Amino acid sequence: MRYAAIDIGSNAVRLLIAEIQQEESDYIFVKDTLIRVPIRLGGDAFVDNKISDHKAGLLIKAMTAFRNLMDAYQVEDYMACATSAMRDSSNGPDLVKAIREIGIDLQIIDGNREAEIIYSSHIIDKLDPNKNYLYIDVGGGSTELSIFEKSKLTASQSFNIGTIRILDHQDKSEIWDEMKAWIKTNTINYKSLVGIGSGGNINKLFSLSGERPGDLLSIDKLKSLADMLKSHTVEERIHKLGLKPDRADVIVPACKIFLNVMKWGRMKEIAVPRIGLVDGIIQSLIDKNLKN
Repeated sequence: MRYAAIDIGSNAVRLLIAEIQQEESDYIFVKDTLIRVPIRLGGDAFVDNKISDHKAGLLIKAMTAFRNLMDAYQVEDYMACATSAMRDSSNGPDLVKAIREIGIDLQIIDGNREAEIIYSSHIIDKLDPNKNYLYIDVGGGSTELSIFEKSKLTASQSFNIGTIRILDHQDKSEIWDEMKAWIKTNTINYKSLVGIGSGGNINKLFSLSGERPGDLLSIDKLKSLADMLKSHTVEERIHKLGLKPDRADVIVPACKIFLNVMKWGRMKEIAVPRIGLVDGIIQSLIDKNLKN
């Protein structure tokens, strides 16, 4: 049995096809195929509030390929979600209609729904239930923040601050102020919080850190990584550090977001479990079809 997840993000679009397996009384998934296409819709959406004909064409081609791959893999169920770039585009509804004509039922979801789906990955179940966490999901167009007190979600908010917005100088100072105020207000009663980071940038930062899987990444190590990356040009990050071209520029503004959130939340460490929206989508499908 295979399920599929499509994530139309601000920097890239992704297709995950996963094989569903039963283990005793539970179900797990194993990633079968993961495809990432760096279309960068946010470069249009956050500046012009519209996705250009060129990038719309690339998106339609990618979705056509995804539909064909899902058919070839005989996928039994899927979910397709679009996030910040499509939310901000005046022609987002028209693109949704065009993609549905291909045979993909696409939903444009808001930041809170995006966070809910990511939580479906049950990542909090894998962490220490006696600790308190601030979950930080950084994308190209938005950042989702959530507080978990002993495994219970107590507060959540989405902010229009993302790596593509920062690169395009579309991150507004008042939104930064709102995020800072929200963090300080909602973390004031916690003596200590541990961060949980998700998104492609924090995954790459963790790889660059040399830490072992399961270890926590300290804020001091993250600061050192940020300084090291800023000391290199984008070209040097690609050729010397081995970053993909569409990762080499956004990784620095990602550092800015993570470091500010950790500083304002008085966090010294962050866990990087390497999960994202597509993982949450697959788990949501399991919960809907099998567990319930």
